[in-house]
Amino acid sequence: MPDNKSALIAMSGGVDSSVAARIMADRGYDCMGCTMRLYENDMIGEDLFGTCCSLKDTEDARAVCDRIGIPYNIYHYEAEFRDKVIEPFVCSYEKGETPNPCIRCNRYLKFDSLYNKARELGYNYIVTGHYARIQEKDGVYYLLKAADLNKDQSYVLYDLTQEQLAHTVFPLGELTKTQVREIADSNGFVTSHKKESQDICFVPDGDYAGMIERYRGKKYPKGNFVDLEGNVLGTHDGIINYTIGQRRGLGIPADRRLYVTRLKVEDNEVVLADNADLFKKELIVRDFHYISGDVPSEPFKCSAKIRYRHKEQPCTVTALENGCAKIVFDEPQRAITAGQSAVLYDGEIVLGGGIIDRVID
Repeated sequence: MPDNKSALIAMSGGVDSSVAARIMADRGYDCMGCTMRLYENDMIGEDLFGTCCSLKDTEDARAVCDRIGIPYNIYHYEAEFRDKVIEPFVCSYEKGETPNPCIRCNRYLKFDSLYNKARELGYNYIVTGHYARIQEKDGVYYLLKAADLNKDQSYVLYDLTQEQLAHTVFPLGELTKTQVREIADSNGFVTSHKKESQDICFVPDGDYAGMIERYRGKKYPKGNFVDLEGNVLGTHDGIINYTIGQRRGLGIPADRRLYVTRLKVEDNEVVLADNADLFKKELIVRDFHYISGDVPSEPFKCSAKIRYRHKEQPCTVTALENGCAKIVFDEPQRAITAGQSAVLYDGEIVLGGGIIDRVID
């Protein structure tokens, strides 16, 4: 990319990306806002109103750009989103995993497809409304947690490379959500008091199983709930309806609280056990990415998160062959779930991460 103060702003139609655009314009960057069109109604069988790809959101993003005085465009990435995000999301559930599609969207859409679009258009930086920070020291770029730990989104950004970090700006990294809304309000943005979405963008009602059935055009077969000894406890509604650690919605009588502890896809069985059986220390992670670009030759100590809202815990990490890693926590962690991401931290620095492949009993 050319060395210039120019930035392509990824705008969802929400308050965060609106303020990110305002900040970059105020810093004197030549900016253009854009919205990534990721899917159509027929891809997920849902009305898009109220999600990040809705007509209302694109209208709001355009209105913000008009108010700032920067150009705005919509770019279509429906095919890439289907292939790189929705299809792997569905396949992951079918394998008994519980994926985080936002991580794949960041990796393949925002910081790959849109990054390449910025190169094509001659913009030097990609800008998003993520709450995270980037720091450069001696030619090495570091991804850091946000100053506001309540809003920190560094967990979903662990796949960023050195080149991408060098050409990415997170203007909200030092701000709180309250400050962001105040900036939006003072600028008269239509997004200033817009409600945040808590669900996956292409599953706006939170019904993952329903979305998967519509997408595949089929119902998933019922099977058995079993205990650790294989005794049948009842009938489940299809394996895609369950995730590790789940207690509610099982619909079977029991003399104590039971939790989903394993999904045996090959037998179409959901294993139920006590809460204590959910605690494990060791796991294998696949597709591991080290942000520095260097794979450690020796085991090392750090801390790790096993899901977005998990508080990172001390562990030892050993790099394995084929892009895998072994993580051993100092203390057992509850409901380690295949398909989620394990992300490593050294204090406020994100070291890297990968997809949880399996738990070692």
